Amino acid sequence: MTTSETLVFVHGSGDSARVWGPLLALLPEIQAVALDLPGHGALLAQPGPAAMSVADYAAFVRAEIERRGLEQPIAVGHSLGGAVALQLALESPQLVRRLALIGSGARLRVAPAFLAAARDAGPTGVPLITQTAFDVAHVAEADAYQAQRRPTAPGVLSRDLLACDQFDVMQEVASISQPTLLIVGANDRMTPPKFSEYLAARLPVATLAIIPDAGHYAQIEQPQRVADALRAWLG
Repeated sequence: MTTSETLVFVHGSGDSARVWGPLLALLPEIQAVALDLPGHGALLAQPGPAAMSVADYAAFVRAEIERRGLEQPIAVGHSLGGAVALQLALESPQLVRRLALIGSGARLRVAPAFLAAARDAGPTGVPLITQTAFDVAHVAEADAYQAQRRPTAPGVLSRDLLACDQFDVMQEVASISQPTLLIVGANDRMTPPKFSEYLAARLPVATLAIIPDAGHYAQIEQPQRVADALRAWLG
């Protein structure tokens, strides 16, 4: 399978473009652009405002798509990144051709304990949040991911989770016309399968792929299965 379409990958809360490494290694045939959001990864020293909403992050991604001259790319987002992709589709429907959401939803409420922990988080986040994000059977993978997590700018994890907590487009998603792939880990405790099932039932053109033996980080826990689902949908 080859595609001339460019896929723009947007990471989730407290992450960086590096989160896509295992998946992209299995998809050498695609044209991929993996972005760092402000205050993350390569943009650690460019955090932006102290408060940013999903709409603000979407504006950043929109500007990057336009700056790079990408013509109607496919927006691929994990968690917060999936919310950004939905926001782009709602605000700038002509900008993106298709959407692929991994472990995301139309509403992303965050547990109060996680919001509180994020307020005091160090530059590499909160280990408990990372452990909860992985399937309970993948403790070693969670620890390994936490150990290599790239730092974020001060306050950015809290900003990310607050943006998620305030995000709600449940009443608007039926107006999204772009074909959408919904990927979710069967054992996702952060954005459980019912979040993706809600979208699948309301988006006009949707494909749902539930990945077994995976939690919120399906693209790390089961990269081959996620790559297969994405490749089949693209093809």
